[in-house]
Amino acid sequence: MKLLVATSNPGKIREISEILGSCGITLVSPDEKGLAFDVEEGGTTFAENATIKALAWNRATGMPCLADDSGLCVDALGGAPGVFSARYAGHAATDADNNSLLLRNLEGVEDRTARFVCVMALAFSPEDILTTTGQCEGVILTGPRGEQGFGYDSLFLDPGSGKSFAQMTPEEKNARSHRRRALMALRDLLKSTGRI
Repeated sequence: MKLLVATSNPGKIREISEILGSCGITLVSPDEKGLAFDVEEGGTTFAENATIKALAWNRATGMPCLADDSGLCVDALGGAPGVFSARYAGHAATDADNNSLLLRNLEGVEDRTARFVCVMALAFSPEDILTTTGQCEGVILTGPRGEQGFGYDSLFLDPGSGKSFAQMTPEEKNARSHRRRALMALRDLLKSTGRI
């Protein structure tokens, strides 16, 4: 089976390929198809945004298309920043801007439990869409730790390892990540429904 992956991020493509490639799935990137366009993510949930992206690319190519949407959900903030994780401090916000706003909003807050959430959507057609979710539980630190990663990684403590995501090697992070868990669930769903 050939799938178009709605990303040009080589790290994401590598991680997806590592999990789905062993099942006989061949991944095709938009770059390989000579495609480039932006999809407006107007959904209110990760599942809606992932589905919007997967369907847009499916319609454009006629190929089964895999897309994801992910973000950070903080319990004390009612699940924020959630689907607005990348633009928490505004549309032109940097990672540093988003992190600063998160820390300000959690000043003096004791309950700092949070999770990274990823939803994978695989669109075969508008009527045939599979979605899976992966989560990674953690705690928001009071200040950044580590130099690796991106986004909120330096503030997200993984209790099992005692490290922030920014203190982990890419391999350590990927082994625990919400994206990996969503991909593993998708692989299992494809197997259980006889698609692979």
